[in-house]
Amino acid sequence: MTTEVKQLDRVIIRFAGDSGDGMQLTGDRFTQESAAFGNDLSTLPNFPAEIRAPQGTLPGVSSFQVHFADHDILTPGDRPDVLVAMNPAALKANLPDMKPGTTIIVDSHDFTGRNLTKAGYAENPLEDDSLADYSLNVVDLTGVTIEAVKEFGLSRKDASRAKNMFALGLLSWMYGRPTETTVGFLEKRFAKVPAIRDANITAFRAGWNYGETTEAFAVRYEIKPAAMAPGTYRNITGNLALAYGVVAGGVASGLPVFLGTYPITPASDILHELSKHKRFGVTTFQAEDEIAGIGAALGASFAGSLGVTSTSGPGVALKSETIGLGVMTELPLLVIDVQRGGPSTGLPTKTEQADLLQAMFGRNGEAPVPIVAPQSPGDCFDAAVEAVRIAVTYRTPVMLLSDGYLANGSEPWHVPDVASLPEIEPGFATETNHVTVGKDGQETADFWPYLRDEETLARPWAVPGTPGLEHRIGGLEKGDGHGNIAYDPGNHDYMVRIRQAKIDRIADSLPPLEVDDPSGRAKVLVLGWGSTYGPIGAACRRVRRAGLDVAQVHLRHLNPFPHDLGEIVQRYDKVLIPEMNLGQLSLLVRARYLVDAVGYNQVRGLPLKAAELAGALADLVTQTDPEAADVLTETDLEDIVR
Repeated sequence: MTTEVKQLDRVIIRFAGDSGDGMQLTGDRFTQESAAFGNDLSTLPNFPAEIRAPQGTLPGVSSFQVHFADHDILTPGDRPDVLVAMNPAALKANLPDMKPGTTIIVDSHDFTGRNLTKAGYAENPLEDDSLADYSLNVVDLTGVTIEAVKEFGLSRKDASRAKNMFALGLLSWMYGRPTETTVGFLEKRFAKVPAIRDANITAFRAGWNYGETTEAFAVRYEIKPAAMAPGTYRNITGNLALAYGVVAGGVASGLPVFLGTYPITPASDILHELSKHKRFGVTTFQAEDEIAGIGAALGASFAGSLGVTSTSGPGVALKSETIGLGVMTELPLLVIDVQRGGPSTGLPTKTEQADLLQAMFGRNGEAPVPIVAPQSPGDCFDAAVEAVRIAVTYRTPVMLLSDGYLANGSEPWHVPDVASLPEIEPGFATETNHVTVGKDGQETADFWPYLRDEETLARPWAVPGTPGLEHRIGGLEKGDGHGNIAYDPGNHDYMVRIRQAKIDRIADSLPPLEVDDPSGRAKVLVLGWGSTYGPIGAACRRVRRAGLDVAQVHLRHLNPFPHDLGEIVQRYDKVLIPEMNLGQLSLLVRARYLVDAVGYNQVRGLPLKAAELAGALADLVTQTDPEAADVLTETDLEDIVR
């Protein structure tokens, strides 16, 4: 049989099944194959919040979506082109995201009466006309897999676990993915259990051969490699990039890194990764709770290390008093907040960016801290290095706001040259900095901990044990310069203002914002921060293809704002701020610059969808510029929201 090969520029595939079906592993392997092939890609893992969600139910569905293309892409995609569903619950949970005409591959083995009932089906959707609008392929993936691996003597249960590799082999055949990386991975992962190793490899190859020989799949698809700048690339998740960025910050500053932390979803991988890098001077300490973790990290900073703590929103709440202590003592401290849905325990495995105001104001008293936010998984590396630069240079805790989407999602990352890392000079105090004249007129050299650098307003950082540099710091208000406890109103007012001025001074070191306004005629600006970068960029592309003008600016620094932000937002008639919260950046921008910012807000535990955002953006553009409505045809509008 001759197989037709069709050329595509991009494809979105979603693997879905029970938590134990290996969908995360399957998606990750397909992603690695696509990365090895040279496609640009973006991924979206999505798994249950419960550790043991009921098997076969909608809350127990785990999925992994990968978007790969022959060109630059920005998001994991709004809707899949292909859904691989391993059971009825996986089909029902993901069917609303499927467009008519898209492909659905279903494992028919688990479509039993009991499983259909658990998923909420009154009738078997594979036997009625409810899926007639889709390209439905029904395959007994489990049964075929068990038959393919029976020579290895596994139990039926163990044999059926290889069905995800069969599915991976089939999809790898359909889209021309290289197989060597997966075979090598399986050989290494199951090296100590030869029967499991050989069964998984056999199932993977059987899936490939099934696609090659069956008449059910008469079409293969080809997506060519993407054009990328020369260099070394690897696929990377946000948490891995953050960990590498912390290591790089330690190397760039010459400081040993100390991570004091407590495991919490979705930040735990940072601890797991940093624990592997002792050779770079990294010490990791898993504390008994969040408060102990940050206390140890701040103590490490006091002793001359780069103190780091990682957490999510609930942990930030517990750490808030110690962050305030870091503000008072003016010590470098990196606080990584991988945001998740809240409040309280909330949605541990889902994404959100609703901790901005907590990062900005979530401490008692006037306790300002800088806030940095990465925009993509790979950008987490640069954001971490930048946060280290600010913390060390300005002697302050820094909040780094990642989120669950960035943490678990992945993309190709251009590995930077070590020589390109910024120089971060800790500038430890090594000698006395003040002369005290006694009543007898005798001069005594001593050390004052709150004498400030004229440029940065940072206080000197003296490592305990340095001869002659004994000093006092702590949580009680200190006197300007000498650092002794001081309660007088004038001193407190001054110290509050100088700590704020120090944070404001950081803006002097920030580069001008990049304004993406290709035509120079846009009247609407889209302003974003954090992981909304991808959906915003994709939405702007759609709107521009339809002939409308729109400008885009994305913020890395949220406190202080860059100097030129005010002039930029006041340049446009309307400012749209998309956020995965109820309007936190909008609140800050409106208060600071008195602009009538328009919010686009969703808190669904998922990234914003580019098509929906593009529709809202097109509406705002046409409302703001009547002439734009004449440019936008009905066909263009359908293309925007398709």
